[in-house]
Amino acid sequence: MYTIRIDREKCKGCDACIAACPNDLLVLSKEFNKLGFTYIEQVHPEKCTGCGMCALVCPEAAIAIDKDDQPKVKRPKVFKDVPTSYCPGCSHGVVHRLIAELIEEEGLQEKAVGVTPIGCAIFVYRFLDIDYVEGAHGRAPAVATGVKRVQPDSFVFTYQGDGDITAIGISEIIHAANRGENFSVIFVNNGNFGMTGGQMAPTTLLGQKTTTSPFGKKVSDGYPIKLCEMLAGIEGSAYIARGAVDSPKNIIKTKKYIKKAFQAQTEKKGFSMVEVLGICPTNWKMSRAKANEFVKNEMTQVFPLGEFKVSKEEA
Repeated sequence: MYTIRIDREKCKGCDACIAACPNDLLVLSKEFNKLGFTYIEQVHPEKCTGCGMCALVCPEAAIAIDKDDQPKVKRPKVFKDVPTSYCPGCSHGVVHRLIAELIEEEGLQEKAVGVTPIGCAIFVYRFLDIDYVEGAHGRAPAVATGVKRVQPDSFVFTYQGDGDITAIGISEIIHAANRGENFSVIFVNNGNFGMTGGQMAPTTLLGQKTTTSPFGKKVSDGYPIKLCEMLAGIEGSAYIARGAVDSPKNIIKTKKYIKKAFQAQTEKKGFSMVEVLGICPTNWKMSRAKANEFVKNEMTQVFPLGEFKVSKEEA
């Protein structure tokens, strides 16, 4: 029999697991944990098939699954055993877990170096048990270049938000790709400057409302920048892809893209980047479910998913 184990002290009650469960086995408790959030509880454990969808979508990696008391799905060791500081439903936790799983699966923990800039992305250093270097706003690619050149045997990746990488850091990322720097980039696109209050970003969709575009972004504010399409045309890039974490299917695909980006680096093929479409329910002023619908119905129309460049050696 399968048993779903929910860490109540990490759960923020975002209900992503409730929506993902095909058998309606999860409900929101009326009790509160120490963080002040209601948490998820399992009902009808005898009906669980162990599909793992609940654990797959959990931003806090707060769900484990056992079969006959043997672990089937567990929290990756690289993902520190602490609650995240993100808002309920935020996509950053899901992306953190995918990175942690791959670092663990690929045996990269001892030589991994993460580079973080400013923005919500900066907090990744709190949750992944690897070495870090912090760069100035937008300068993570320059810092990563220095780390990788000085320590070429290390595994280096930047973790950046859209307000960082497509605004003040746009020149840094273009030239790093153009030089073919052999590091990887994970770029989380939630269409706004999340940390500082939800201001309009270069990736904000036309018509999308933010704190600095309360009536909707206009053409005169600039079209959404499509970074994958831009970098795919640069000779120095080896692997470029765009995924999303709005559904179990897309989470699985996104993990495959990140794995390919990491392998492009370990195989010394050059620059790699995976853009991940994520949600920001708090600044978007939407429920988690509505935010995921926005990604599916609106964002993917402007930012289509898929692989944009695969090096000839990989093809």
